[in-house]
Amino acid sequence: MTQNETIKLPYQAPWSWLQFHEHLKLRAIAGQESLGERDYCRSFRLAGVTGWFRVTALPDQDALLLTCSASASACLPALVQRVRRMFDLDADPAVIAAHFAADLRLAPMLARNPGLRLPTAFDAFEQAVRAIVGQQVTVKAAVTITGRLVNRLGEALDGGPTGIDRLFPTPAALAAANLDGIGMPGKRVQTLQHFATQVANGELRLDINQGAAELIERLCALPGIGPWTAEYIALRAFGDADAFPASDLGLLKAPIWGAAGITARQLQAHAEAWRPWRAYAAAHLWHNYSGG
Repeated sequence: MTQNETIKLPYQAPWSWLQFHEHLKLRAIAGQESLGERDYCRSFRLAGVTGWFRVTALPDQDALLLTCSASASACLPALVQRVRRMFDLDADPAVIAAHFAADLRLAPMLARNPGLRLPTAFDAFEQAVRAIVGQQVTVKAAVTITGRLVNRLGEALDGGPTGIDRLFPTPAALAAANLDGIGMPGKRVQTLQHFATQVANGELRLDINQGAAELIERLCALPGIGPWTAEYIALRAFGDADAFPASDLGLLKAPIWGAAGITARQLQAHAEAWRPWRAYAAAHLWHNYSGG
């Protein structure tokens, strides 16, 4: 595959580029990612291959255009699968909408925003790091700190497009690093490095082959990782359709619950009716929280 070759990735409409653009705009890390008006570009490491890819939203077709570095030919099927998951291109919006049709709160939100999907990370380890870094801080603060990790520990990428010159740090690099002055409390640094060590030495598998609940259990067994972080990793790292971080502030304070909000226990109970699509309910609640 030459650098200029592209692949079309079709999806079932409706699908909203604006949703993904807004999501990525808040989270893109300079040097590793760049975001244009209709495209997103990033570096990647996959199956021992490093390189970059760009996706472009096609305004007149129900498809994204994927452009890859020449190196991607060695892992193309896996790369395509990851990108499809990242932009949630395999969801059937009609099935999800039908499931929520009788819900008095969700049905109107789906009617207003029928194309909402689950933005998912390209790499599970990267997303888990972002989630741990993001404990009890704003998204902006988490991106700043994660950017420092990328600058300090990420390998250089040669030959990428303008602005794409750095890879996300490996588990081994993060586990062994001196993180003094990185901007996190000492306990969170310990949590992050213990997690990275477990992944680097193979003691912790980041997959949902045995189901998301099993991964959540494994993550919660680690020091400093609680249910919110574990559920959020399952949702954002793997696009698990039923993952639901019920204690998330944005879900609890979404305007549909009224000025007082809702408790995590109440939300957990309410969300039982949303199975097996609770993550999509979360996407709509987050959109509602952010003013959508």
